[in-house]
Order: sequence, then C-alpha cells, then structure tokens
Amino acid sequence: MLTVDARAKINLTLDILGKRPDKYHEVAMVMQQIELSDILTFRLGLKGDGITLLSDIPGLPNVERNLAYKAAKLVIDKFAIQQGVYMELTKRIPIAAGLAGGSTDAAAVIVALNELFNLGLRVDELCELGAEIGSDVPFCIRGGTMLATGRGEILKPLPAMPACYVVLAKPQVSISTAWAYQNYNAESVNVHPQNTEIIKCLAQGDLQSIGKLLCNVLESVTIKEYAEIAMIKELMLQHGAMASLMSGSGPTVFGLTPDEEKAKYIVKKLEDLCNTQVILTKTVCGD
Repeated sequence: MLTVDARAKINLTLDILGKRPDKYHEVAMVMQQIELSDILTFRLGLKGDGITLLSDIPGLPNVERNLAYKAAKLVIDKFAIQQGVYMELTKRIPIAAGLAGGSTDAAAVIVALNELFNLGLRVDELCELGAEIGSDVPFCIRGGTMLATGRGEILKPLPAMPACYVVLAKPQVSISTAWAYQNYNAESVNVHPQNTEIIKCLAQGDLQSIGKLLCNVLESVTIKEYAEIAMIKELMLQHGAMASLMSGSGPTVFGLTPDEEKAKYIVKKLEDLCNTQVILTKTVCGD
C-alpha cells in the first residue's frame, strides 16, 4: 500500500498573452504550492482487475471524467500494465476552486503508479505524461515555486517563496475554467502581472514586495459576474492580510500573512461575516 499527499496551488500571478493555434491560451504565471492536500491511497490488485477509484465525496466523478482516473488509465494503457490498481481519494481541497484539486490528484496518481509498477520514469517524463491530462499537472508533479508558460506546462524553477500563512476562502459558487478563459477580454485589462519583478522579489526573499505584486487578469472576468470575490478580497485586507488575490480561474480568494495569530483572526472574521468555506494553510518552501 502507498499513500501520497496531493498538494494544492495558488497563483501569485496569472497573465494571458494571447490565443494559441491549438486553441489554448498562452499564459505566464507564477505558481506556488501550498500545504493543503488531498490524500490518495493505492494498493495493487490482480491481473485483469482494472482501475477502481473510491472517494469520500458523494457525487465526485469516480469514472472516466475524474482526472485521477484518467491519469491511472493513461499510465496503465501506455505501459500495457495488466495488473489492477485500487485508489482511495480523501478530498480536502475544494472542488472547482482554482486550486488545482483535480490536477494535483492526477499528478499524485502518475507519481504513485511510477513507483508501484517500477516504471523508472524521470521527473521530466512524468511531467510529459501529466501534460496529456491537464496544463497544471506538471506543476503539481514538481511543486515548489515555478514560472509556468506555454499553456502552463512549461516550467522554470524559481527561488522558494518565503514561508507564510495562506488563508483560503471559497465562496458558494463554482467557476468553469473554460468559461473564465473564453470570456477574457484583453482590452478590458489595464494592469498585467510584473513577473520579472516578482521573480526578483522571490530571489530577495521579500514577502512584502511579493504581496504588492500579486496580479491575476482573470479577475477582470470573474468579479464582474461574482461580486463576492471582490468582497472577500476586501475583507481579508481589512482584517490584516498583507495581500489578497483570486487564485487561477477562481472563485477561491487567498490572503497572505507571515503572522499565525493574524491568519487565525482573518479566518474567524471571514467565517463570521460571509458565507464561504475558509481554510488556513501555509506555503510549501521546497526541499
């Protein structure tokens, strides 16, 4: 039996540079792994058993639509594996939240099956497999702090983000990633991420300056439709967060603070003041 933590991510920046010939968007974003994780447990079955995926979330897709299942099928088909595998998924990352919950589950499956079936794949080979499942999967395999370009699958390691607490707040709405990108209008965006500057601040370990440079152009889409995203950002700042931003395509908003007591205070205030799921976690600073 093998148990793997599948960690979530936040976007410190997210910029859209244009539309690609393959219909995806060209992006440039700084991504940061956080401690919040799903838990996947694996055990090998017998020949012909196939793939079994069980979850503690009622209604979560347990067959072909689930990214963890897709990842297992990809590995088993590509390497002609006859032996079955049983997977149990304990969800802790909110679903459809902009935190790469499905992608990180797929990443954990690819890493785990590489070990269980003794495939001997290198990290770059695991990432190539992951990119066939989704653009965020390679980052979830590598983790840490990365600049992601292309459609998100081209990764450049960055200096580790200084350790800090991350308050996550997911309002009671779900946002489709496809919808957010389809409705993006570059002409309506006046401020774009300064990725070069934020990378310099990461190298200097300057958390305050990193906070000032948080930027996600997809807020221009989501906040027009869901005012609660802007409201949560404002509440976080009012109650002590040094910076706040929507992660990915949303709707989850995160706030940063180096102070644990302040982070707990922000959590309590958000729980008191708005109808939202609130989680306290931390950044992952790498090995």
